[in-house]
Amino acid sequence: MSTPKRYHPILVTLHWLIAALVIVMLLMGFTQLGSTPNDEAKIQILSLHMPIGITILALTIVRLFVRFLTKKPAPATAGNPLLDKIGVAVHILLYIAALGMGISGLGTSALAGLPAIVFEHTGSLPPDFAVFPPAIGHGFLSYVLSGLVALHIGAALYHQLIRQDNLLARMWFGKDK
Repeated sequence: MSTPKRYHPILVTLHWLIAALVIVMLLMGFTQLGSTPNDEAKIQILSLHMPIGITILALTIVRLFVRFLTKKPAPATAGNPLLDKIGVAVHILLYIAALGMGISGLGTSALAGLPAIVFEHTGSLPPDFAVFPPAIGHGFLSYVLSGLVALHIGAALYHQLIRQDNLLARMWFGKDK
């Protein structure tokens, strides 16, 4: 059995879908949720943020299963053993941070009673989410995830533009040649 040159199309689809949703969510969190008072305007934002967050969590779990069940290309190299190890670590940490964001979001939602407030319009938002420990973790992980995403994008650009090894083709659609 030969080693594929590309990731499985399901993994490719999940990668780009999760990437787009994560970027949307981070932008939403940093530009809208953080600066909006805990009133009706924030409830409207949360009515999008919460289902998208649950979707990212579910898709990330599915992606992990698909990743373990499908054949993968040979490990990529950055041309430096230390950078290769950092690359592996960043990929693992991206999964951990994405799962942590979803779990801490669910925890915050449950403790704050958000499903009833946001979707049933029963009650009001708490004055401060910082009283809920998962909310503190959610905020911290948003910065960690942002940094990891920036490293990941930077590494992809390094491979594509500096090394010119066409690494992005591995995470795109097409046939192995």
